[in-house]
Amino acid sequence: MAKQRSNSRLVYSSDKGRLCPDCGVVRADCRCRLVANAGTAGDGIVRLRRETKGRGGKAVTVVTGLAGDAAALKARAKIFKQRCGVGGAVKHGTIEMQGDQRATIKALLEAEGFTVKLAGG
Repeated sequence: MAKQRSNSRLVYSSDKGRLCPDCGVVRADCRCRLVANAGTAGDGIVRLRRETKGRGGKAVTVVTGLAGDAAALKARAKIFKQRCGVGGAVKHGTIEMQGDQRATIKALLEAEGFTVKLAGG
């Protein structure tokens, strides 16, 4: 059997029909979307960390520990993007903001009553 490339995946099978691109199960039986929309339970502490690994040396601020479903995280990310004046995204239950925005985001979250910790270096 040939080794599959990491950037290719099966999305349709002639005997099964449409497949979930994330887990490879028949789309009607897939639970990925339900799990993603169920939300994450935060531990009460929001952690902000700066990452550069795998990003070509570009800094990214990652916000973890926020409770809420995908829609709530997306709405909060929109506020962060407007206040910081940068781009960002919601990925796997975390918010990623372009650049080192830890101080700005920390001030915004503490004003809302969150406990915020700066994690990492």
